[in-house]
Amino acid sequence: MFRAVARIFRTPDLRRKIGFTLGIVALFRLGSFIPAPFVDFGNVQLCLAGNAGTQGLYDLVNLFSGGALLQLSIFALGIMPYITASIIVQLLRVVIPHFETLYKEGQAGQSKLTQYTRYLTIALAVLQSTTLITVARSGSLFPSNSGVAECSQLITDDSWYAIMLMVITMTAGTGLIMWMGELITERGIGNGMSLLIFTSISAQFPGSLSSILAAKGVEVFIAVIAVGIIIVAAVVFVEQSQRRIPVQYAKRMVGRRTYGGNNTYIPIKVNMAGVVPVIFASSLLYLPALIAQFNTPAAGEAPAEWVVWIQNYLTSGDHPLYMLLYFALIVGFTYFYVAITFNPEEVADNMKKYGGFIPGIRAGRPTAEYLDYVLTRVTLPGSLYLGLIALIPLIALVLVGANTNFPFGGASILIIVGVGLETVKQIDSQLQQRHYEGLLR
Repeated sequence: MFRAVARIFRTPDLRRKIGFTLGIVALFRLGSFIPAPFVDFGNVQLCLAGNAGTQGLYDLVNLFSGGALLQLSIFALGIMPYITASIIVQLLRVVIPHFETLYKEGQAGQSKLTQYTRYLTIALAVLQSTTLITVARSGSLFPSNSGVAECSQLITDDSWYAIMLMVITMTAGTGLIMWMGELITERGIGNGMSLLIFTSISAQFPGSLSSILAAKGVEVFIAVIAVGIIIVAAVVFVEQSQRRIPVQYAKRMVGRRTYGGNNTYIPIKVNMAGVVPVIFASSLLYLPALIAQFNTPAAGEAPAEWVVWIQNYLTSGDHPLYMLLYFALIVGFTYFYVAITFNPEEVADNMKKYGGFIPGIRAGRPTAEYLDYVLTRVTLPGSLYLGLIALIPLIALVLVGANTNFPFGGASILIIVGVGLETVKQIDSQLQQRHYEGLLR
């Protein structure tokens, strides 16, 4: 293992790629601590230090920004607008035939879809930065410190040009992050966007673990670490698990040459949806709390009954009803996302076109029905797995008193394990090209 790591640094090309990637990651983390214009950095730090509760609506965005959101930095929005734009463009393939046509055109169509994603990212960044600044001006960014005067004085200038400059700065920060991610993909190692998300989430680990150590003591801290190792091992096992459907290709004679006749397989992963269903479910459950927040009555007035019900049951993650709805939404969104990303009929048509068939299954419609049959049953354990992993931070909130960014669970552990495995595989493949021995054995 140590010899393999040493070979990485003895290989000039690979060493240069890893160094370039680490340099971009360092710049990305530096930008997370540079405050945006007209932000009172001292008041923000004071409110952050006294904010013991969770942030509710802002938890997910703050997680993907590496804590930059609540610091109102130039990278406050992080990579979240790009993630949202990518998911929207992918879903629009089902609705807009032109997008599906572009997707099937190959490299040229993919480039066009990428361009659409960039435009949508900038539009979402303008919208989200405007919302963030509005919430910061109202003093609602730190709910548990709503009575502290400093938390309602985070912005030093309320004039229109100051707000405009802040919106432009945060939007430009999102565009810069998007460019940095593409640079890593092109010149570095691994997928740039995924590595920046990995960096943002990893930056939250020390703070989450130290808060558990300070609040619950060494015994609970050691128990959390032990449980975390088991969870990571289980996530690695499931993420690597797949159902391999054997496929045979008939031999074809083209002139004097014989083509085909080889055997391969279609890999159907247990977790084909990745972390997307967790993001979908979290965003959907945030909507009732968001509506209730904008319907808060004036001082001295009693809130409406439906507002009270939402605040009691759908705002805090420690209520059983919230957990049940969260789990059910994740299972439902998993089936939905897998259905729109894997088309059994398209796979069956491609196999028939090139002379491929599944042993014992006729080509064409029977093949599509068989693939749908297998996919439906493989997705069930995958959806249950995602639901259980997503509930771990909420259970930790009840048992350990950790916040909902508990590191060993939810979207954070799924992304960290997935990106880590993919990056190690890329390093391993590049080592094998040069030394015939990879990083993994």
